Amino acid sequence: MESRVIHRVKMTPKSLEVDGKCVAVAVEDESFLTHLYRKYRMDYPKFFKMDVLCKVGFIASEILLEAEGAERFVPRADRAVLLFNRHSSLHADRAFQETIADPAEFYPSPSVFVYTLPNIVTGEIAIRNKYHGESGFILLPEKSETVMEQAVERALMDNETTSVLTGWVEAVADDEFEAEMKLVI
Repeated sequence: MESRVIHRVKMTPKSLEVDGKCVAVAVEDESFLTHLYRKYRMDYPKFFKMDVLCKVGFIASEILLEAEGAERFVPRADRAVLLFNRHSSLHADRAFQETIADPAEFYPSPSVFVYTLPNIVTGEIAIRNKYHGESGFILLPEKSETVMEQAVERALMDNETTSVLTGWVEAVADDEFEAEMKLVI
């Protein structure tokens, strides 16, 4: 059986698109990501501790799952979370490096380091939604729909996996990011 996409979200620092429709977003005096967090009334205080990569993935997944309209926050082992990017968590890693670069001011900041791994993004999505299926964050040398689709198809070969929350989630700066996330069944 061939897989199919049931919902999509595309997000950049200036735009949001859900299932092919542009969503009007008027940001006043806060970051685009914080604005979306508040607009969609997401109740997840850990959001404010996340690095930009984690925030991008988290918000895109929340909007995607809202579009799905299914019951949320109930344990399920049939959904995988499989994300991709090119730069890993390099933006947050650089911020952490700044906290240890000067030997005279050496202070490794756990608040910066805690969300510097790409798997934290998939982990936060899985924890928030009580998913117990496969999860992973795969680094690619460049964005490749073919490679990403092959990975999703392999995940769906598992007898227990019936859907995959997947996509490209990249953040190279606080104001330079993109997410193209989808639900595949």
